[in-house]
Amino acid sequence: MQAKLNGALGEALKAATVVPVLTIEDAGDGVEIARALHKGGLNLIEITLRTPAAAEVIRRISTQVREVNVGAGTVLDPDDAAKAIAAGARFIVSPGMTPRLLEAAETWQIPYLPGAATASEAMALADLGYRVLKFFPALPAGGVTYLKALAAPLPGVMFCPTGGVDAGNAADFLALPNVVAVGGSWVAPEKEVRAKDWLAISALAHQAAGLRIKD
Repeated sequence: MQAKLNGALGEALKAATVVPVLTIEDAGDGVEIARALHKGGLNLIEITLRTPAAAEVIRRISTQVREVNVGAGTVLDPDDAAKAIAAGARFIVSPGMTPRLLEAAETWQIPYLPGAATASEAMALADLGYRVLKFFPALPAGGVTYLKALAAPLPGVMFCPTGGVDAGNAADFLALPNVVAVGGSWVAPEKEVRAKDWLAISALAHQAAGLRIKD
């Protein structure tokens, strides 16, 4: 089942092109950020489970900003995933993969995007039916050069690089034939969030939404 769901998530990622990866401290900001990103044209976002507010942020966005497809990131074990799903997450993302997560994922009714940073990890996940993977941490793991090198030997695997991706290099990643989308936090910087400058975030989202994968 996950193979099919993973493929569906791949299509959603391709349509989104840029996925905001957000670490939100104040649950009260989550809805406003999601609305600002949607206004700018970004409708698929990942809320990392790095703060105590994360589950509540997911719950509020999933119920109050239904036009946005909200998922949970930095999922490290099945318990994390269960809490995120209960909160309303529509997809699950992990920085890597473990046997426990892969086993649990077969019971989920929502897609799972596991992480891979090496050819061996990508091959292992592809053997299990996962053809769309998170590439993390993208820049430290080799960036554009490394992903470009994987394209020929692994033609059936697509990646969503995150970790060091920003406005300055996103287009370089998106130009690769094996990149389906990119993820990053630059569309909702901490400074703008603290200032509650939702218009600035909408403007950054609009710029990011202008990036498109070459056919």
